[in-house]
Amino acid sequence: MGSKYDRRKFIRDQSIAGIGAAAGLNFPVKMININNQASATPALLGGTPAIGHSWPSWPVWNPDKDEPGLLKVMRSGVWSRNRVVDEFERRWAEILDIKRCLTVVNGTNALNASLAQYEVGWGDEVLVTPYSFIASVSCVVFNGAIPVFVDVDPETFQMDPAKIEEKITPETRAIIPVHILGLPCEMDPIMEIARKHDLIVIEDACQAWLAEYDHKKLGTFGHAGCFSFQNSKNIPMGEGGAIVSNDDAFMDRCYSYHNYGNPYGSVAGELSPGAVRIGTKLRLTEYQAAIGLAQLERLEGETELRNQNASLLKSEIETTPGITPYRLYPKVNRAAFHLFPFRYDQQEFKGLSRSKFIAALKSEGVPCYDGYRPLNKMPFLKNTLESKYYRKFYPSAKLDYNRYMEANHCPLNDQLCEEAIWIPQNVLLGDTNDMKQIGVAISKIYENAESLK
Repeated sequence: MGSKYDRRKFIRDQSIAGIGAAAGLNFPVKMININNQASATPALLGGTPAIGHSWPSWPVWNPDKDEPGLLKVMRSGVWSRNRVVDEFERRWAEILDIKRCLTVVNGTNALNASLAQYEVGWGDEVLVTPYSFIASVSCVVFNGAIPVFVDVDPETFQMDPAKIEEKITPETRAIIPVHILGLPCEMDPIMEIARKHDLIVIEDACQAWLAEYDHKKLGTFGHAGCFSFQNSKNIPMGEGGAIVSNDDAFMDRCYSYHNYGNPYGSVAGELSPGAVRIGTKLRLTEYQAAIGLAQLERLEGETELRNQNASLLKSEIETTPGITPYRLYPKVNRAAFHLFPFRYDQQEFKGLSRSKFIAALKSEGVPCYDGYRPLNKMPFLKNTLESKYYRKFYPSAKLDYNRYMEANHCPLNDQLCEEAIWIPQNVLLGDTNDMKQIGVAISKIYENAESLK
């Protein structure tokens, strides 16, 4: 990859100017106001914010470096899928060290298509996490299967492998491990269970670009891996997604599916206007691929920077009572850190509610959010189970919503959803002083929690 540079040089470049240049980032270089002379009074109570500058903007775009490739596409008049899309697919497969990549319109449809082309559907159950974006579950419903929820390990924010086997039934057909927030699932036991029970594994790596478990990129462990390139993601194209796999026959089916079901590779048929399979139109455009190729040039540097700063930020805040950052599994070599998560215990902050803590932290200049709601409690599940489509294919006992909710109760996830707080990935593109000042901000809130209630 063109933007690769060694880690010693990366560590050496720990100034905002050095980091920005090394990572290929395009944001103004700022002298950081550490506010050493500021009072310890929280900003929400009239004090000086711990961080007094804006964060690196997102998405990153360097006009001098990035626009020539995009303008070449726009001026060519060839905007639909062609050679630039082919090149992005080749590059992404090469980076992941996997045989095939197919781009599609978004990560949601990458998941939909992957399940469909492994013929996961009516009558099947699919094991999913309750802590994720809705697409990680809607893809199951889209294909007519029933999602079965596996509770999380709240320390890692991931599906707990120790709870998988108890959810397996004769109808279980697939597992979707979601590397949520860019933190890797524990893939060894997940794959071992899948092999034991002959289950399809579709990795939802839509937030996990370049993350590694046991020196292997996420998205390459299962039968297929899915990625997203939506505007907020670490590889932003505006919209976009990808399916990767070493299974040639599966990838041929996916290509046919994303192109109206027309013949492709091992999907045989006469080269005629007639489609040979059920398909739809999921093709990526040339200009999206041009933007994606530009983003790949800085991805390695950005990923290294996020990992360095996440490690530092974790060490800065984990000593504060009531603040518990994420834990990575022992075999994780690198995370993507699409988000930096930690859990908040309001009892340690004298009963200061999570919402008031978030408001106080935002006032200190730190963007933060409260994260996902439990997917297993989303209203769309009740509407799905009661729909006429599901009633045609499933016995009434299977669709009893109260029984479904009881069987899919995930108490640890409920607690996690009440405690989780996220800091977005662009904050991790700041410098070391920024990370220290976030620690200062949290300490100010802790020391003044009673006054902030």
